[in-house]
Amino acid sequence: MLLVSLLFYAYGEPLFVFLMLLAIGASWFIGLKIGHAEEREQKKRWLVLGCTGLVSMLFIFKYLTFCCQQVGMLLYKDMSGIDIALPIGISFFTFQLLSYLFDIYYGKAQPQKNVFNTGLYIALFPQLIAGPIVRYDLIDKQIMGRKESIDDIAEGMLRFIYGLGKKVLIADYMAQVADNIFDAGVAMSVGTAWLGAAAYTLQIYFDFSGYSDMAIGLGRIFGFRFPENFNYPYIARSVTDFWRRWHISLSSWFRDYVYIPMGGNRCSRRRWLWNLFVVWALTGIWHGANWTFLCWGLWYFLLLIFEKQTGFAEKIGRFSHVYALLAIIFGWVIFRSANIGQAASYIGMMLGIGSTGATDSSFMYYLSGSWVVFAYAVLLSAPVAPWVIRKISRFSWGRNAESLLAAVIFGLAVLKCISSSYNPFIYFNF
Repeated sequence: MLLVSLLFYAYGEPLFVFLMLLAIGASWFIGLKIGHAEEREQKKRWLVLGCTGLVSMLFIFKYLTFCCQQVGMLLYKDMSGIDIALPIGISFFTFQLLSYLFDIYYGKAQPQKNVFNTGLYIALFPQLIAGPIVRYDLIDKQIMGRKESIDDIAEGMLRFIYGLGKKVLIADYMAQVADNIFDAGVAMSVGTAWLGAAAYTLQIYFDFSGYSDMAIGLGRIFGFRFPENFNYPYIARSVTDFWRRWHISLSSWFRDYVYIPMGGNRCSRRRWLWNLFVVWALTGIWHGANWTFLCWGLWYFLLLIFEKQTGFAEKIGRFSHVYALLAIIFGWVIFRSANIGQAASYIGMMLGIGSTGATDSSFMYYLSGSWVVFAYAVLLSAPVAPWVIRKISRFSWGRNAESLLAAVIFGLAVLKCISSSYNPFIYFNF
């Protein structure tokens, strides 16, 4: 499995696979040193060394180009010659390596004596390039001993097919609408702007949750049980609730390895605000080297502070879902935009500032051609499908019906893949 996983990564990154192997080897060695060190200070020195190396690697490949460009703009110098390629999935496998070191340091897990087992934890191909971020303490025992069964293989295949359908049949279609509207570069109506924002909101959910479903399904086939990464985030009734449901592996990683070690909320109010600011700034820039990602993270920092200080979501009762969804959609506009200026302009058009009116011909064109897919996407973003499956599973023919549905989804997805051009997962960029 390790060999196949490395070949899988090398197919897309024939050079950077050696960078990943170097990071795995160094982290394995440092993990042994942390585990065998008797004094706390000695453990801490090895942890700092390992974390510094991993964070430096991530900074060089993901952020150095951006930082040089910003310095060049300030100094009026051309820094375009500095353009470092971004290895696929570097944020994911770096965070898993950090998890490996932290869990050994805190005594949650024992260091792997076999470097190949450490390599399998990092390079395991289902979740290597876009998560979920699998923490070491949740999977260390599965690496050493797991059992495969026919039931697990069947459940894994179903989960994989559902994820493939999410990506190919819904996310890729929403991507066409969102890209055409966001990249138009012209003034548009309020309706068209909202339609583009809604399309991207659905695209990123079905794209990323689709990948997570595929990864979890493939892992299940091989006997691994990866943690869930999404829990219908768009039914959230507050921003706080949204982040309990969206990219669960990332938010829990920052909570357990950054927020709580910094003091969490068991400290002064000023320190608590600082802890939240750091976590959400890091959450933003984790997604990429752009001011829009930082602003996106800080947007949630401000919203969470607002909610915690005012209890606004609870006060408005049944309207809390509308408030949360609007906050999320505006956040995705910031996230999707190429720069802050475009984000501000686009949000302005959503609010009627600089727009061409309430609706226009573009709005009617996109809506008439895509309302059916929009309806399915909205329906499936709520827990409707699991409810239907539970209902039909009570009947003797229920299991066969679900299998038939999965076969149809798989067939349609394969046909769509054959007939369309390559459209990578969004989170490959992160």
